[in-house]
Amino acid sequence: MKKITVWLALVALMICPLAAMAETISVYNWGDYIDPVVLDMFEEETGIEVIYETFETNEDMYAKIAMGGSSYDIIIPSDYMIERMIQENLLQKINWDNVPNVKNINPRFMAESYDPTGEYAVPYTWGTMGILYNTETVEEAPTSWQTLMDETYFMDMFMLNSPRDTLAIALVMCGHDLNSTNPDDLADAKALLIEQKPMVLAYVVDEVKDKMIGGEASVALVWSGDATYCMSENDALDYVVPEEGSNIFFDSICIPANARNVAGAEKFIDFLCRADIAKINYEYVGYAIPNDAAIELIGEEYNASPVNNPPQEVLDKCQVFKYLGDDTQLYDQIWTEIISEF
Repeated sequence: MKKITVWLALVALMICPLAAMAETISVYNWGDYIDPVVLDMFEEETGIEVIYETFETNEDMYAKIAMGGSSYDIIIPSDYMIERMIQENLLQKINWDNVPNVKNINPRFMAESYDPTGEYAVPYTWGTMGILYNTETVEEAPTSWQTLMDETYFMDMFMLNSPRDTLAIALVMCGHDLNSTNPDDLADAKALLIEQKPMVLAYVVDEVKDKMIGGEASVALVWSGDATYCMSENDALDYVVPEEGSNIFFDSICIPANARNVAGAEKFIDFLCRADIAKINYEYVGYAIPNDAAIELIGEEYNASPVNNPPQEVLDKCQVFKYLGDDTQLYDQIWTEIISEF
């Protein structure tokens, strides 16, 4: 009988780790937007396996969620897409009782216009859009978006392969609001981008980092976090938010309405809000963070970054993207025409 008891105990020990890892959460995030070590730490601490996938644009993520063919427990969209998904009942409210570490998030980042009641999203990162440039090949630091129309950089610039972002900057360059849905304004932006197209070396997203670090172009339209990473890898690179103003964005952690493991998702959100974890992610991702406790751990290094801590006069000229409703289709149509134009 004692032998049987010992044998059963050994079997139980063998089975327990497998059982612990039987629980999973599915995470859908931007590329290069979380330190892989963080995923390993979460799995080790909780026994919950993370099934991890990435997307390149908000639109790609939305299409997959809206079609209903895929189920994710965690997604990290941007502001205007969160606004849209709330309106379309594609997100569910977060139970804050299960996310005590949300206390680390600066209150000014909660209940932003895209989530006015502060029930659906936990701010993860924020940043601006600007021009990354190579100081060795660009004679004077850019001050205007018109740099992206300068023939000096013919086939020497990268643009974002993202309709909302690139059209927004074109609208600003034409003197229009970056959230405009006026057909005449958008016609101006389309004409400008078609005029610019022969000068563009490529339309890129994540790959812009390696390309700019490698010196493949002089200027690029980028997000500030990508600029931070590039500048850390190549001392010749610098970043500016042009004087006409730009977009300020907020990426937040959300739970889709059809999530299968809500409890596991809330554990993951709470884990990401922990100060030490947010610090690890900041050092890997490079984007500004809303986590006060993590910023305190990072110290002066964080506050010294002009990219992640732009002066107020720069922020005053930046706008948050708004959800455009049915006019989103107009943006997509125009972008398709720009990309296919010869």
